[in-house]
Amino acid sequence: MHYYQHHIGDFIKDTAFLTNEEVGIYLKLLWLYYDTENPLPNDIFTLSMKINARDNEDIVIGILNMFFKLKGEYWYQSRCELEISEYRDLINDKSKAGKASAIKRALNKRSTDVEQVLNICTTDEQLTINQEPITNNHIYMDFEKVLKAKNKPLTQTLLNSIQKEADKAKITLDDAIKECCVRGWTTFKAEWISNKADIVHQTVPSSKERDPVLVKLEEDAKKAVAMPEDVKVKFQMIKGRK
Repeated sequence: MHYYQHHIGDFIKDTAFLTNEEVGIYLKLLWLYYDTENPLPNDIFTLSMKINARDNEDIVIGILNMFFKLKGEYWYQSRCELEISEYRDLINDKSKAGKASAIKRALNKRSTDVEQVLNICTTDEQLTINQEPITNNHIYMDFEKVLKAKNKPLTQTLLNSIQKEADKAKITLDDAIKECCVRGWTTFKAEWISNKADIVHQTVPSSKERDPVLVKLEEDAKKAVAMPEDVKVKFQMIKGRK
C-alpha cells in the first residue's frame, strides 16, 4: 500500500523525546512496513541497509524495541496491522462492487442484444429449451424477472447481500441466484444449502406399500411344485451324455 493515515498529533506526542535523526529512522521503518504490507524481519543489518541507517544500527534496535513487538522472526506494530487490515478490506469491497457492476453491465448488454435480434428477425424460427446462451447472463435475466414480478429492482445492495450468503454456503453467486429463481424469492440464505437434504427427506414421504415385483415372486414360489422323478432321471441322462 502506498498510502496510510498519518495522525500528526498522535505521532508528535509519541515521539516528542526523539531526536530528528531518530524520528527519521522511525518513519522509514513505518514506510517499509506499509509498503510491503508485512511485519519487519528480525534482521537488523538488512533493515538498516533498506532505510539507509548503516551507521546507526543501535538506533534501529532501540526504535524497534520501543515501538514494535517481536513475535517469532518478525517485528509487529498493532497500528500498522490495523491500517493494513482496513486497507485490504477496502480493496476487497471495491473488487466485489466492481464484479457486481460488471455483471449488471453484462446483463444490460445481454438484454439489448436480445431485443436487437428479435427486432431484425424475419423468419418463424423460435429458440428451443435446448438452446443455451453462451454466457450465464440468462441467470440474471431470470432473476430480474422474479424481481419485477415482486415490483423490486435489481440493486447493488441486493447483490452484495446475496454474495455474502453465497460465501457462507461456499457456492458461487450464480448458483445462489439460481436458487432464488427456483424459489421465486428475492433473497438468499446459506441455510438453504445446508438444509437442502433434510428438506427433501421431509417433503418426500416414503411409500408403505410393498414392491409389487417382490409380491409376485413370493406368490409364484408358493405355486411351484417339485420336479417329478421320471423327469429328474431323464434330465440326469441328458446331462451325462454331455
